[in-house]
Amino acid sequence: MAVESSHTRETAGAAETALPPLPQAKPKLSVDRIATFSEEDLLALCEATDAAIIDGGGFGWVNPPGRQVIESYFRGLLMVPEREIYVGRVDGVIVGSTQLVRPSRNNEAQAMAATITQAFVAPYARRLGLARMMVMRVEERARGMGYQVLNLDVRETHVGAIALYDALGYLRWGEHPAYARVGGQMIAGVFFYKLLQRKA
Repeated sequence: MAVESSHTRETAGAAETALPPLPQAKPKLSVDRIATFSEEDLLALCEATDAAIIDGGGFGWVNPPGRQVIESYFRGLLMVPEREIYVGRVDGVIVGSTQLVRPSRNNEAQAMAATITQAFVAPYARRLGLARMMVMRVEERARGMGYQVLNLDVRETHVGAIALYDALGYLRWGEHPAYARVGGQMIAGVFFYKLLQRKA
């Protein structure tokens, strides 16, 4: 039976600690426009939505309404001509979403402005830069369609989202003191806009 000396153990330990750590694989981020849902995508989107609602993500719901309701909601959005759904993915799995809302055809006075709404990233996929990618993708689409203004609003409690919009050049134009009611408490909302077309 071989006996390992203390010197051998120390040398082995030193060799182990001297090895550099293996590099962590960087997650692959992507943003897609959704025209139809696969079952896998819809399941992931529903799970991400649930997680965002539970975390106070400001998706409209205060409490998760259940898988069937969320699924019906997203399927219904695909049939609304003025809405486009964009999803954010980490390594191919949907973890967030946002929507581009175009003005209705009879709204000639505001035909130059679109709205970004329902933007969220599940809490387990934040701080990767995905929210920024989604907003910029919607901006690019709205700009390409000729819109001059992009509007949005957000609860004042979503400090991360507000910081993102500030960093992306959105301008705050107002605050609504009774924007939302959560847990019996009134929460203010912050309103932003951004001019999309560069002046010649």
